[in-house]
Amino acid sequence: MVGRNLIRAALACLVLALLPSYTVTVAVMSVDLGSEWMKMAIVKPGVPMEIVLNRESRRKTATAVCLKENERLFGDSALGVSVKNPKMVYRHLQSLLGKRHDSPQVALYQKRFPEHQLHEDPVRGTVYFKSSEDVQYTPEELLGMVLNYSRGLAQDFAEQPIKDAVITVPAFFNQAQRRAVLHAAQMAGLKVLQLINDNTAVALNYGVFRRKDIDGTAKSVMFYDMGSSSTTATIVTYQTVKTKESGSQPQLQIRGVGFDLGLGGFEMDLRVRDHLAQIFNQQKKSPKDVKENHRAMAKLLKEAQRLKTVLSANMEFTAQVEGLMDDIDFKAKVTRAEFENLCADLFERVPGPVQDALTVAEMKLEEIEQIILVGGSTRVPKVQEVLLKAVGREELGKNINADEAAAMGAVYQAAALSKAFKVKPFLVRDAAIFPIQVEFSREMEEEEEGIKTFKHNKRILFQRMAPYPQRKVITFNRYNDDFEFNINYGDLSFLSEADLRVFGSLNLTTVRLSGVGDSFQKHTDAESKGIKAHFNMDESGVLLLDRVSYTHTRTHTHTHHTELGNTISTLFGGGPSEPAPNVTDPVQEEEEVPLDSGKEAKNGIEKDTVTKETEDLEKNPTEEKIEEKSEEINVFLLVKEEKEEEKAGNTETEKKIKTQKKMKISEDVTVELVVNDLPDPTADDLIASKKKLQDLTDRDLAKHEREKMLNSLEAFIFETQDKLHQEEYQQVVTEEGREHISVKLREASEWMDEDGYAATTKQLKDKLSQLRNLCKDMFFRVEERRKWPERLAALNTLLNTSAFFLRSARLIPEEDQIFTEVELNMLEKVINETSVWKNETVLEQEKRSPSERPVLLSKDIEAKLALLDREVNYLLNKAKFAKPKIKSKPKNSTSAGKENKTIPVAEETVPPVSEESPDPQSGESPAEHLTPTRF
Repeated sequence: MVGRNLIRAALACLVLALLPSYTVTVAVMSVDLGSEWMKMAIVKPGVPMEIVLNRESRRKTATAVCLKENERLFGDSALGVSVKNPKMVYRHLQSLLGKRHDSPQVALYQKRFPEHQLHEDPVRGTVYFKSSEDVQYTPEELLGMVLNYSRGLAQDFAEQPIKDAVITVPAFFNQAQRRAVLHAAQMAGLKVLQLINDNTAVALNYGVFRRKDIDGTAKSVMFYDMGSSSTTATIVTYQTVKTKESGSQPQLQIRGVGFDLGLGGFEMDLRVRDHLAQIFNQQKKSPKDVKENHRAMAKLLKEAQRLKTVLSANMEFTAQVEGLMDDIDFKAKVTRAEFENLCADLFERVPGPVQDALTVAEMKLEEIEQIILVGGSTRVPKVQEVLLKAVGREELGKNINADEAAAMGAVYQAAALSKAFKVKPFLVRDAAIFPIQVEFSREMEEEEEGIKTFKHNKRILFQRMAPYPQRKVITFNRYNDDFEFNINYGDLSFLSEADLRVFGSLNLTTVRLSGVGDSFQKHTDAESKGIKAHFNMDESGVLLLDRVSYTHTRTHTHTHHTELGNTISTLFGGGPSEPAPNVTDPVQEEEEVPLDSGKEAKNGIEKDTVTKETEDLEKNPTEEKIEEKSEEINVFLLVKEEKEEEKAGNTETEKKIKTQKKMKISEDVTVELVVNDLPDPTADDLIASKKKLQDLTDRDLAKHEREKMLNSLEAFIFETQDKLHQEEYQQVVTEEGREHISVKLREASEWMDEDGYAATTKQLKDKLSQLRNLCKDMFFRVEERRKWPERLAALNTLLNTSAFFLRSARLIPEEDQIFTEVELNMLEKVINETSVWKNETVLEQEKRSPSERPVLLSKDIEAKLALLDREVNYLLNKAKFAKPKIKSKPKNSTSAGKENKTIPVAEETVPPVSEESPDPQSGESPAEHLTPTRF
């Protein structure tokens, strides 16, 4: 408990969620979306970074959804159904995102979950689950349901609506997979602030808690993350860097990433499951093959997962499944050695991601300060043993929460991206694992035998491990008519053949440009600066084509009259404040970065280049900036010539200067995008999917509301029938009234047995409302009688203390009195009126029957208490804030001084009192205008 309190205190220092930047704030959340489990975290005012507990009070929730005929179940409830009816439960959806029907990953999913039949989408080529003849769901839609459920859990935990979220994805997710997650979130109604790589989220969480340890010296850490379906090793460098906005700030940079797509805990579970199935078949308790029974295999999978967990701490364990198949119980003992033998080839692959990450980062193992374990599957002892031997270390780092680090890092990023919170900056430089390039064909300059030839060109847009978010611009200088180019993945030779087959299409998008020829013909008198395609790899690692424009420059000659002295002084920074007439303001543009090894173009022909947008004009001069400097040089030469003429005897002070000013013209080019890797769902498809999910949500809410109303009605009938036999309820209702209520309750109970369970929510609500109206007077009288003793005792106590206070105040000598007569009379009046009211009302109530409506009401007692308490507190506060005065010693009082040897002390004095008399109508005292005021 102490440790958790310390963590919360540290979180409060890290995230300034208690100091929202806006008056109206909203909570934000993160979802660590694993293939088997998901963890949610929230940040809201007063709650800095907290893991969300689900309805079972667990800190992680199964990424599963169960679709029954009239309801949906999620999390543990869905897993419970998977044992009884696995065909209704959908899980491990992450492996199907962004995959075509012919992908090996789809075939593997079909093998692992034979109870599901995956069908091909005839339009997109993706897969979908057929729930019934009329109902089908895509993996994105099912994942959208899970995300919507996670938001519901977060909203219940935060006790306020949540819309913004940061979602984690594996670092090796390609463009199609990332877009699929975004589509699922859109269907769920979530606004994704960012898709953050899970390894980056873990690194951020680690760095945030060690901010004080990060300095100007680069320190590298490796995170080894083995989850349910894959393993990733990430090398991260921490260092403080200087920024223009915030000064020196800590930064993490992803240096190298290695991964194994098939190495994970779920594959171990499956092997143990198959081993248990083989043992059951060998026992020959049933003539049937247990592997053909989907329900039995689901039970064995659940037991295999428990077995793997127990064997991490024990050397052997007895697996048991009651009624595995045909009411036959199963029992078998499995040792840790047998488990390790089943997964021997998997353990051999453990060091692979480590070496791959080092190769990509171009680092040696000695440069890594610490290797930290992440992910639930790293708890398998053999994994740690093999990894320790591979890295040659005495121990592995276990100083972060292996399950929750990604969720906590992601929610920190969510708070940083949200406009509702202020957090301490922590710079993140993520890296794109897969390179992306631009490919285009261009007509050759020479023709051979009258046949035009074309040359296929490639330009790297984003290198492997290129940091993002980042903007790039590619400029095509040799085109004066419509053309097209392709955006594809670059060299992926670092992937194995199996990984390449799983990866999918290497072609991303074909970009078709139209209107180029028209723009070129319209500006024949201008100098073409090429066609610029502006690309953006955003914070989520998704590549976007922002716009394509055709740029020209037109030269204008301008003659300006100026004095010689002013021109020279302006060029060198002195003279008048106005700029030189031929110098234009710099325009923020892009820095040209040629991709032809620095070779200059031949015959004056410009080469195609890729440019990188930048905001630093001093370090990265723009094209316009360079032209501006050239114009300044021309002006200086003209001035120099005029100065020589002046030395020759020309005394003319006003000179003519001719300048050439270039005007930039940029026109947008019409763009048509043809997606080649995996077609996105159309806008209509997204709207239809969103409506489908919303209808299911509304159905679930209506079902939940009906069940809640049904339970409330049942509880009210049973509880009220029991209350009618209690003495305190029998006292406040007549025999006739009690019999009437009993009959109505009995009728409602009979209606419940016959028609109630099939009734609508409105019918149940109306029935409950009728019964409550029938019993409300009885409940009111009982509630009032329960409150009387406590309220009357409090009123009697306050009357006694107020009377004592009044007597004490009147005994204060006149020269020391701090209260006015009006104030004391007002208190006396309130005491007397309250006492008279209490005595008369209590007496009147005693004359009434308990079954009648009471005249003594608890709310009236509370009002009298408040009035009396206000008067007393006013006088107490006045005494507290009264200014003391010092009594001077009387002159010529020697004898008095001898008799009274006490030292003069400061006496409290009464503040000035308004001389206005009290209003006889209102009874308001002049003391109302004093300080302190009444409360």
